[in-house]
Amino acid sequence: MSAPTVTGSMSSLTLGRRRHLTDLVMRGLCGVAALGAAAVLLLLLGHVVIQGAPALSLQLLTSLPTPLGVEGGGIAHAVVGSAIMVGLGCLWGIPLGIAAGMFLSEYAGARTGSFVRFTADVLSGVPSIVIGIFAYTIVVAPLSGFSGLAGAFALGLITLPIVARTTEEVMRLVPPELREASLALGVPRWRTILAVVLPTASTGVLTGAILALARVAGETAPLIFTALGNNFFSLDPNRPMASITLTIFQYAIWPYEYLHRQAWAASFLLVLFILIVNVSVRLAARNSGVR
Repeated sequence: MSAPTVTGSMSSLTLGRRRHLTDLVMRGLCGVAALGAAAVLLLLLGHVVIQGAPALSLQLLTSLPTPLGVEGGGIAHAVVGSAIMVGLGCLWGIPLGIAAGMFLSEYAGARTGSFVRFTADVLSGVPSIVIGIFAYTIVVAPLSGFSGLAGAFALGLITLPIVARTTEEVMRLVPPELREASLALGVPRWRTILAVVLPTASTGVLTGAILALARVAGETAPLIFTALGNNFFSLDPNRPMASITLTIFQYAIWPYEYLHRQAWAASFLLVLFILIVNVSVRLAARNSGVR
């Protein structure tokens, strides 16, 4: 009777070693993949920093472009244009996205909710250039002109599904006991949502809104079809308007070295902004306990 017992113990030991070896191999492969992805990201960020940081200056941010071929100037028009279009896009996209998320979380039935979620997920996955063509068809073509408002419309379409899905998820995390306690006191459902549920989930909602802002701040393709770009300083959203991303695109293809340096500096500025936004969101989420 002892022989089968010894054989079974050896088989179990061999199987355990094999599983341990397989686990080590898979962990190693996952680690190599993670290091590879991080290395590519660090290489990209490092190249942008090396090329763009030396060219970044206060003059670049406060000066207007010089005539083509004349060195100097800056991208103040692009910085202001980006701020206007991103601000206007978020001004309508984020509130509408929050309202849509509230509807999905609190009111939508099974069929309606599934349809709206599917639509939001598809819209989130649509390439931004398709959003730009859609905005061109809806806004630019009927009005017979490019404008900052058309660019803001395209950017708002991008923020809408992101904020909607984020709002829905964080509002679903609110304990149902809070809703029940408010309703038991005779508070109407709509007021319970606005005064109890939404404030409780406010940190997560704000996180989603800021991430959506960071996403649209780096968009180029939709603005090519809507805002077009402008080499002059303009505060009128009814006219073609410059942006940082469009300026980077234009300067990169022009055959002037000083414009290439300014494009690298604008790229570094944009990456720095997105990095600061993402780090701030993670710190805020960690301090509030949101994951």
